[in-house]
Amino acid sequence: MITTKQFEKELEIIIDNAIREDIGDGDHSSLACIPPEAKGTAKLLVKDDGILAGVAFAQMIFYKIDPDLQIETLINDGEFVRYGDVAFKVSGRSQSILKAERLVLNAMQRMSAIATKTRRYVDILADLKTQILDTRKTTPGIRALEKWAVRIGGGTNHRFGLYDMVMLKDNHIDFAGGIEPAILKTNAYLAHKGLNLKIEIETRNLDEVAEVLRVGQVNRIMLDNFNYEDLRKAVKMINGRFETEASGGITEKTLRAYAECGVDYISSGALTHSVNNMDLSLKAIKS
Repeated sequence: MITTKQFEKELEIIIDNAIREDIGDGDHSSLACIPPEAKGTAKLLVKDDGILAGVAFAQMIFYKIDPDLQIETLINDGEFVRYGDVAFKVSGRSQSILKAERLVLNAMQRMSAIATKTRRYVDILADLKTQILDTRKTTPGIRALEKWAVRIGGGTNHRFGLYDMVMLKDNHIDFAGGIEPAILKTNAYLAHKGLNLKIEIETRNLDEVAEVLRVGQVNRIMLDNFNYEDLRKAVKMINGRFETEASGGITEKTLRAYAECGVDYISSGALTHSVNNMDLSLKAIKS
């Protein structure tokens, strides 16, 4: 899986690119009417109920814009918030606060929405062994933020990208000539390259599950678009030999029923691709 160092590098890239995109050669609105020496304080106002996420990332943005800014955190990542709560206060140069404002809000609004949805899913399965996974169905350029938000919400990250885990999906299997050649070629490739990566393979029916069990040499079997009956049969067939993951069209309404079939993981692209941003605003505190 992705290392802490790699993850931190991704966050740095996101911040640098966001500054380039939003500020360009200067925040001319602030530069035009606010003296450079002017100082002020603003508060992060919550205007929705849900799970707060992105406070730590907001601090990174503020300090990147201006290391002299001071942040007083009142509510931490992962805590439940209600309309009217104040998550933090930031004090320092007014121009710096305004430069960071939109970057902070854009990140926190989306991260909080993802964390809130993830927490709902996690709570539904609170008494079961099944863990909730995210996917690679993320917004291009900010995957690290969205996967971070999933963790804040109590979910588990799947692979970060194409490089930190092997997932043999239907197209890989079809192009490789079938399940057995796909698995054997993958193991040979990893051995040749000296790569220590886990292998997951997608199955579409019970016959494919049986073939994977015959060949072996994988770590996890994805059971894609199985109905409840076949999913239970597949889990019984696998019998703990490999990790199991259910995927494909699983909604908040059907989540628990799928988990009760006994799978180790359920992956959901909806955690990151189908959320409505939490309403947050950064408001100046008048002295």
